[in-house]
Amino acid sequence: MSSSQTTTRHDDIRKWAEARDGHPAVIRTKGRGGVLRIDFGEPEEELEEISWDEFFKIFDENKLAFLYQDKTQDGGTSRFNKFVERSN
Repeated sequence: MSSSQTTTRHDDIRKWAEARDGHPAVIRTKGRGGVLRIDFGEPEEELEEISWDEFFKIFDENKLAFLYQDKTQDGGTSRFNKFVERSN
């Protein structure tokens, strides 16, 4: 059985993404800010690569947490991730 974890720690998020060849990206909404994504290189026209600094600025301003999975059910490396609201 695979399990997921949640974090708000910037270093953990960056290390997880980079270990999977992911980089920070955003789908812009109204010119600034936007919907955060980790881009793994699959072509998605709407994605705009951004710096980690901008990524974490949007992440913190929107009080998000990062839900992720390290391994798939069969033990492979998972790229599953999702941005969720922080719990208080």
